[in-house]
Amino acid sequence: MAKIVYGISGCGSGHSSRAREIMSHLREQGHEILGVSYDRGYRNLKDDFNMFEVPGLHIVAIQNRVSKMQTAIKNLKSLTGGIEKFLEFKKTVFSDFQPDIVLCDFEPLTAYMATHRDLPLVTIDNQHRMRYMEYPCPSILKKDAIVAETVIRAFVPKPDASLVTTFFFGDIKNERTFLFPPILRKSVMDARASNEGHILVYLTQQSETIIDMFRNFPRERFLIYGAGCEIKEVNLSYKPFSLDGFLDDLASSKAVISTAGFTLMTESLHLGKPMLALPMGGQFEQELNAHLLEDLNYGKNGRNSDSESIGDFLYRLPEYRSALENYPAQDNRAIFAKLDALLSNDCNLAKEAHKNRRNPLDTSNSEN
Repeated sequence: MAKIVYGISGCGSGHSSRAREIMSHLREQGHEILGVSYDRGYRNLKDDFNMFEVPGLHIVAIQNRVSKMQTAIKNLKSLTGGIEKFLEFKKTVFSDFQPDIVLCDFEPLTAYMATHRDLPLVTIDNQHRMRYMEYPCPSILKKDAIVAETVIRAFVPKPDASLVTTFFFGDIKNERTFLFPPILRKSVMDARASNEGHILVYLTQQSETIIDMFRNFPRERFLIYGAGCEIKEVNLSYKPFSLDGFLDDLASSKAVISTAGFTLMTESLHLGKPMLALPMGGQFEQELNAHLLEDLNYGKNGRNSDSESIGDFLYRLPEYRSALENYPAQDNRAIFAKLDALLSNDCNLAKEAHKNRRNPLDTSNSEN
């Protein structure tokens, strides 16, 4: 069995939700795992898995748009005193634990240490769609796409194999990349979808502008999570976050209005729920998610975030539901099987991929 270091981004809960399913599977197979994360990722996993906390990078948004100034300030604060923590990280996670392989869900410290220690590095994330998969990109986002790919390459410079989760399947750019359906929580796969007539709303921060728009649709019932309060108006119910309560409301909703994060979007699609995606300004991955969602006719790109967009989305719900009848809802078995293959026989396939990745004469691996 393998000794595995698993680096997990701590931004939001999507990465840790995906990692929980992967780590549970690996533990069932008898592997020894040491997780590395920060912020929400560390908090979500520390009680159930062996975890090491590191400083991490964060994105700060105001009114659903990335604030570059506040993001820079928060990251500078979080990295204060980082040298001592980094030395502890190197000793505990690599010198003492002595891993055979590194798995990485968009966490840069483990990715860089894998290269430094000459260890196989396998990425498991949805970010590498933007690096290793062809996808339709509107002209207005072309420059952002280039920046996003550059950031991904900076975070994870040299993966030996990339297990990419996606709901849009484009052509891959190299033989080291493998596409899989989104990784889902068991509770989501077990949930029974119904339609109780409400619209589930999820906001990552309070946004009075968006909430005010819902008041223009008095015949609709909105259940709002993430607004930071618990009150009830005529057609608006503000709810405190509860993992089970949120999933129940999602499964029984007629539609979803949310920021365009990958995890909630793919859970909604799995349950057959049309989505109005409100991409966070300045966050290319959310812009891409919303664009691909609309391209597949599973919902609407609410980039303009106005009442007209909401009205159009509600009018077209039957059309979106019809398209979602063909959504290829699947479980996690395919990506588990690929991971098992990479780890079997003392990580033989992963080590072979690592050797091939380092070989500059192999033209099939030329795409970075």
